[in-house]
Amino acid sequence: MIVLMKIGFFDSGMGGTTILNVVKKVLPDEDYFYIADSKNCPYGEKSEDELWRIVDGNTQRLIDWGARIIVVACNTATVHCIKKLREKYPEIKFVGTEPAIRLAAKMDVKKILVLATPATVASERAAELRDKYQKPGQEIRFLGCPGLADTIERTLRFSDYHALAPTKSEKQKICKVLNGLLLGLDFEPEVVVLGCTHYPLVKALIQEYFRDAVLIDGSAGVVKMVKMLAEKVGE
Repeated sequence: MIVLMKIGFFDSGMGGTTILNVVKKVLPDEDYFYIADSKNCPYGEKSEDELWRIVDGNTQRLIDWGARIIVVACNTATVHCIKKLREKYPEIKFVGTEPAIRLAAKMDVKKILVLATPATVASERAAELRDKYQKPGQEIRFLGCPGLADTIERTLRFSDYHALAPTKSEKQKICKVLNGLLLGLDFEPEVVVLGCTHYPLVKALIQEYFRDAVLIDGSAGVVKMVKMLAEKVGE
């Protein structure tokens, strides 16, 4: 009898589907659960205590459903809560999502911009990643993006865990927020790190503001880790 691996995901809405959909392509035969916690979106503007309560509650639900591997498909929840999750639930394998600063720093570039929620930008972990991987001559800047994840969540339409092509009015709503965040930015990055799982959903719109930059996110590293854990747990 074939026993499917139960893998759980959660995020403050549909942003984490940018990772879920890639994992499902690599591991198509597993059993997936996804919590799209739109009710509490955005995580990036919650207090530490409130965020932990939300994250812990979602984790308990996934464990109750039988998940043995849980992907924290949110940069904010990862940098603030994954250590506590691993301490509280040592029997569960957790995979976090962090801004792809390590990947960006490996590239032969001098200017890197990290777009993330205010909570991610303010976290000790973000500073640790920058200090650890920033090479001599490189400049890594963080830009907190209040309201962006929430606007993406409330604006885009989804079907079967995939964002539909944005309409003209949807683009206008999202670009209004992007204009306030990015127009007049006194920094010309060669690489832009999308440090929130919602941001890849509007990657094409963000690219318009950084036409000469490479946009990256941390999904590839997450997928690699999930695959390794699934193979190990399933032995």
